[in-house]
Amino acid sequence: MAGTTQSRAGAVLGIDLAAIVANWRLLRARAGGAECAAVVKADAYGLGAAQVGPALAAAGCRVFFVATLDEGIALRAGFAEAARSGEGVAEEVPPAAIFVLNGAAPGYETELLQHGLIPVLNSLGALEAWGMLSDMLGVRLPAALHVDTGMSRLGLPPAELATLAAEPERLDGVTLTLVISHPACADDPSHELNRRQRDALVAARSHLPTAPASFANSSAIFLGDDYVFDMVRPGAALYGVAPVPGTPNPMNPVVRLDARILQVREIDSGMTVGYGASHRTDRRSRIATVGVGYADGLPRSLGNRGSGYIGDHRVPLVGRVSMDLITFDVTDVAEDLARPGATIELLGARQSVDDVAAAAGTIGYEILTSLGTRYARRYDSAGL
Repeated sequence: MAGTTQSRAGAVLGIDLAAIVANWRLLRARAGGAECAAVVKADAYGLGAAQVGPALAAAGCRVFFVATLDEGIALRAGFAEAARSGEGVAEEVPPAAIFVLNGAAPGYETELLQHGLIPVLNSLGALEAWGMLSDMLGVRLPAALHVDTGMSRLGLPPAELATLAAEPERLDGVTLTLVISHPACADDPSHELNRRQRDALVAARSHLPTAPASFANSSAIFLGDDYVFDMVRPGAALYGVAPVPGTPNPMNPVVRLDARILQVREIDSGMTVGYGASHRTDRRSRIATVGVGYADGLPRSLGNRGSGYIGDHRVPLVGRVSMDLITFDVTDVAEDLARPGATIELLGARQSVDDVAAAAGTIGYEILTSLGTRYARRYDSAGL
């Protein structure tokens, strides 16, 4: 178990690696014959790339995406350690391709090569720097090219794409392994930008050397075959987040968070709870205090809006979320169930990541990536 030991931690975060693998297989099947990569940036969305990456590689995933150079270095090291220890991908399996979405930071291009990482080039300037390194080494270097089709974030904008189309020699020395773009509105299947971006990527490919293309993130996989291209890049859906909001979630739940009750006290009607006295009781109440707060990734906006579960009993979160503590009204739960040392389920079968996100006014991505380091983490690999 990584991090704080289970006996001392205020909460236990359970992460089901078999569920992540099952979700990857579901998405791979949904994508038909396309390659199904895995996005493991932000430490596998907060769940631990050192554990998630090797589990997916052992299941057959061969392409991974990270955001930064350091994430790529850590993932490559994680694969090597898994091979040495006999856990996860075996040594004889071909090395996974790891793409760095933020590209090659100026001055650090050689580190990408040292660790077997492939940059996603987002501008003509980045392409020029990669080409210069290729010339210096006398070898063609692999790279992906990101085309901005409407996100207005990273990637070659239309003017730079036109320049590259007119001056294809800019790609001399570069082996173009992938052309990617990123959808802005795939979680809204009816949004007109989805089709416009898809068509823009098709048009962009006609001006570039032949290479596989990738457009679909988790949500775009569900837009239809026209959006799949040659490779899909699921991220949040791997970790149980619903890919299409407002519809039944086809993904397996991955995380469970159980927090220990530190103290239970009875207070009279009319008394207040927590900072700002934001909750006032209207009856004699029993209040359970739990050792989790916004320092552990629980959004402050859940104050007086969130909830937890003791068995099948829903217990409302009352008062504000403070740095290390939250409080629940357990008046209607039997005392032998709501007692110091017992646990309250904050994430799990009765309350998904998306449920908590909705109560907090945010998205499941933020809930996952905010999970803190003070939890005892328990990885379940049964079924792998």
